[in-house]
Amino acid sequence: MQNEENLQVTKSKEIIIGSKNPVKINATRNAFETVYGAEKFIYKGHNVSSGVPDQPMGDQETLLGAQNRVKELKKIYKSADYYVGIEGGLLDEKEMEVFAWMYVESADGLVGKARTATFFLPPAVQGLVRQGYELGHADDIVFNKDNSKQKGGSVGILTHGVLNRQTYYEQALVLALIPFVNKNLFT
Repeated sequence: MQNEENLQVTKSKEIIIGSKNPVKINATRNAFETVYGAEKFIYKGHNVSSGVPDQPMGDQETLLGAQNRVKELKKIYKSADYYVGIEGGLLDEKEMEVFAWMYVESADGLVGKARTATFFLPPAVQGLVRQGYELGHADDIVFNKDNSKQKGGSVGILTHGVLNRQTYYEQALVLALIPFVNKNLFT
């Protein structure tokens, strides 16, 4: 029988994600569990403003959206261990390229960020986005889907399920965690 002095209570670390979208929450959960293994985490999604248009255009605007989500979360959750902002965006140069930024900040101010791989959209979807539709809505129209951005997303539709939006985000989230598992190299 163990005495009370030998019992160690491990407090779960709190991770706040700047969205209630289950794709973003599950991608964050899987990335943290992949990197940290058995460590205990509590995940909470909270809808916050990205401070950028619903359909961010360009690399800088998309990264800013992810950063702004974290900034807003920190105003609400003062004592979380990690804050995660995920923002999908488009680059429109002759063809339309899709990508997303991951931005992670710890309670002590350490930052990790990474961008997903990119892929190109078919002309029908590009046309709707250029008319002002947000990518998820354009996908729903072209592919006769409902709320695809909270499911497989464009990447899921276009790869016929080989990849989905969640797995697409997970790899970049793992890369965004590099500074946290290599603190000696980043502080």
